Amino acid sequence: MQTQYKDLIEQTFDFPQAEFTLEKDNLRWHGVDLMKLIKQHGTPLRFTYLPQIGNNIKRAKRWFARAFENTKYRGNYYYCYCTKSSHFSHVINEAVDNDVHIETSSAFDVNIVRSLIDSGKLNKESYIICNGFKRGPYIQNIADLINEGFKNTIPIIDNYEELGLLNKATEKSFKVGIRIASEEEPKFPFYTSRLGIGYKDIVSFYEEEIAPNEKFELKMLHFFINTGINDSAYYWNELSKCLQVYCRLKKVCPSVDSLNIGGGFPIKNSLAFDFDYRYMVNEIVLQIKAVCKENGVREPNIFTEFGSFTVGESGGIIYEVLYQKKQNDREKWNMINSSFITTLPDSWAINKRFIMLPINRWNDRYQRVLLGGMTCDSDDYYNSEQHVNAIYLPVFNPKKPLYIGFFNIGAYQESIGGFGGIHHCLIPQPKHVIIDDEENVTVFSEEQTANDMLSILGYPKVAAPAVKTSLKADKSEAVKKTRQKAEPKTGSRPKRTTKQTPQE
Repeated sequence: MQTQYKDLIEQTFDFPQAEFTLEKDNLRWHGVDLMKLIKQHGTPLRFTYLPQIGNNIKRAKRWFARAFENTKYRGNYYYCYCTKSSHFSHVINEAVDNDVHIETSSAFDVNIVRSLIDSGKLNKESYIICNGFKRGPYIQNIADLINEGFKNTIPIIDNYEELGLLNKATEKSFKVGIRIASEEEPKFPFYTSRLGIGYKDIVSFYEEEIAPNEKFELKMLHFFINTGINDSAYYWNELSKCLQVYCRLKKVCPSVDSLNIGGGFPIKNSLAFDFDYRYMVNEIVLQIKAVCKENGVREPNIFTEFGSFTVGESGGIIYEVLYQKKQNDREKWNMINSSFITTLPDSWAINKRFIMLPINRWNDRYQRVLLGGMTCDSDDYYNSEQHVNAIYLPVFNPKKPLYIGFFNIGAYQESIGGFGGIHHCLIPQPKHVIIDDEENVTVFSEEQTANDMLSILGYPKVAAPAVKTSLKADKSEAVKKTRQKAEPKTGSRPKRTTKQTPQE
């Protein structure tokens, strides 16, 4: 009977896969020796594999290039990176090194753009697509770029007032886009997205507010739906309505020549993941070309703003299972040395599932378990996988440490969790390392310390405790030696001593 964890995975999925392979009974990810990483840096450990960012950018560019060739599409394709997915410098630098443009969401995003300009990563030919609700500092930062001659800075008008605010803040003429307020899926608690301007109002908005002012040049129509890009009747219906608006707009506004279809490509969240990216890209391009031809207008340039797709599959985190709690005859809780709420906030906030696999002990028997975090909060758990309503892991053995990894978590988790800040129950931010294409490992940030948190909270620093604050199991040689010293020798009278605290 095949009862090893390895047997379970190989019988359930097509395994090994491109990024997941086994070396004896240890998991490797993109060829990276994860057990070696654990031995060098401990757990919990957050890691970013930079080459995957470039890999996904190149894949998307190839899909669009082939689709353009197949359909004889006459426009250009521009890949923008959606900075809100991950603002880290190592992420954005890797993205722009692969010849992408930038999409911003808020005022401080433009400060990141400034840093990229100063370092020579962006120039006055780079497209800077400015989305989001704009007031105050965001308006001014956009206007400053325009005034300084960054001619491809394109604010996407989200509401009627923004155009007037930008007009007052700018000295030069500039390009603008309009965001469509798409209709949401029927399951949503509201009918229309709060972002953008309604379908029926866009042409009149152009004619009344943009066309009379020679300072404005409408270049782009922006379309995005909350559910992202997927092969569903809802997506194709919304895209069709967007294209009809574009064609009506093009007939009264010759300057509009670009369609921004936003982001929303799904990323791999299960070993059973199967999404035909090439088909979707080809079908989108085909639909755009067909509708434009039907309406007698030239097909537009296509912009995308991929965020999660760009960076999501580059990230992972490793935990150690510290203990197993048996609460009843059915439920076994494997307790990890961190918190899901603080390190994988999407897992409890929106019930998002990531790829979860053990790092070691693949040749051991497996059991069904629940995973619990260290906070005193009943929501701090992970209890199912994308493909099945259960979690299976090698059987817990206190003498054989078990490490588990969550993969493709590179988008949003640290932004939403608040990198370097204060976390629920003061669980520290894990150590974070960066892995390059030659598997060189660089420490980006150490595990958060007690004094890091005290400083944020307004307390004075405290003296270093005798025992290093750690969520790891207490297994150090120093502790063992201290305990041995504390034990009386056979046949001797124990000395009276003050209680000592073991040191690491």
